[in-house]
Amino acid sequence: MPVFPKISLRPEVENYLKEGFVNNEVVSASGKAAAERKFEALLNHLSHPPSFTTVRVNTHLASVQHVKELLLDELQQVWFNGLSVPVLQHPDLQDVLLIPVIGPRKNIKRQQCEAVVGAQCGSAVLRGAHVYTPGIVSASSFMKAGDVISVYSDIKGKCKKGAREFDGTKIFLGNGISTLSRKEIFSGLPRLRGIGIRMTEPIYLSPSFDNVLPSYLFLQNLPSAVVTHVLNPQPGEKILDLCAAPGGKTTHIAALMHDQGEVIALDKIANKVEKIKQNALLLGLNSIKAFCFDGTKALKLDEIEDTEGTPPFSPESFDRILLDAPCSGMGQRPNMACTWTLKEVTSYQPLQRKLFPVAVQLLKPGGTLVYSTCTVTLEENEEQVAWALSTFPCLQLQPQEPQIGGEGMMGAGLSGEQLRQLQRFDPSTTPLRDTDLETLRDARAEDMIRLANKDCIGFFIAKFLKWKSTSEKDPQK
Repeated sequence: MPVFPKISLRPEVENYLKEGFVNNEVVSASGKAAAERKFEALLNHLSHPPSFTTVRVNTHLASVQHVKELLLDELQQVWFNGLSVPVLQHPDLQDVLLIPVIGPRKNIKRQQCEAVVGAQCGSAVLRGAHVYTPGIVSASSFMKAGDVISVYSDIKGKCKKGAREFDGTKIFLGNGISTLSRKEIFSGLPRLRGIGIRMTEPIYLSPSFDNVLPSYLFLQNLPSAVVTHVLNPQPGEKILDLCAAPGGKTTHIAALMHDQGEVIALDKIANKVEKIKQNALLLGLNSIKAFCFDGTKALKLDEIEDTEGTPPFSPESFDRILLDAPCSGMGQRPNMACTWTLKEVTSYQPLQRKLFPVAVQLLKPGGTLVYSTCTVTLEENEEQVAWALSTFPCLQLQPQEPQIGGEGMMGAGLSGEQLRQLQRFDPSTTPLRDTDLETLRDARAEDMIRLANKDCIGFFIAKFLKWKSTSEKDPQK
């Protein structure tokens, strides 16, 4: 392997990430070398998709077994050339189904006619999506509707919109059939939408979930589904999802509560809040109330103001709170290019520390706070846990159930016991490998589950108990 180069980062960002892995607690030369190898492995993994596509069943509307049978029938119809692969139910996450990703496939014949897409579009294609017209940056001058064309990703963002050819750094994603001509794509008409290229021979073979059982399934990364199970919402509770868009975890919370109770979802971007509402409606969940509101201002400071039921909220109003914080997103896969500056990458820790006090004060004594990110940096994960424990004496770190990821990373001063109470999903812990039909036929289900648990996106979870009110003084002081 690998078909793709490691993720392209700005040098200062790569050095910043590396310092987190090769940290000051790795003192021996052999330990430092091992940490450097692990860091390089992580960068290689980030440019590849996870080994499994993960979908969460909406158990509010149907049983997992019923949806699994529907999904198997659907995949038989939509998968390339009638290909049949297993659909596995996760043993520790009963509402999660896993579909193996086949690839990378190396014997795909490249076509003379080419199209180039942006890096974000390219990442979606590697996870099973077709190419939507807005993502097309360049196309051969002779491209017509119905042509078989090779699709490439411009990972450095150098291709000019409307170019007829591109000789810069590009990654082959596979072949597809164009639904539009070059002239139609770049006609200057109002922005065209819909599928522009229907992928028929992708490098990584994974089903597209466009309009596949939309009320029953939610496409979601495995660690994202773990988070809600760790939160463990119960029927009748009042729960806050402080940074909720696009609503995957929000709707999961409501489903696990059997839609009994109240789930408040906040996000400060209006169109993202609309997406939360649309997802709740599609999944038939009535317990969700979504508001366009800045989470850093969600705590009510003026008791005279009457905002009952809407933000801001009174202190200690919620039984459980999920703080799935805005983060640098360095664990997302596949990701072949990150053009963010070091200033952008490091801007998230201060924002997370503005959100944390709000979450702590809004949580009832005896309540649960779960903090999570989809990044791999020490500063946004273990360092935030260490800071929270020292800043808020009312918080205690808790063990997690289910415990699927590995323990936390050294370097933030946390004890060994505290590191074991964290979950860090690190895809570099398993070697990159090819998956084909023969491999799937010979694989045991337990081995595939083990691979799915490890070869996923980079992610981090911490669980806290608020053991006393924030207004109480510590008797030991």
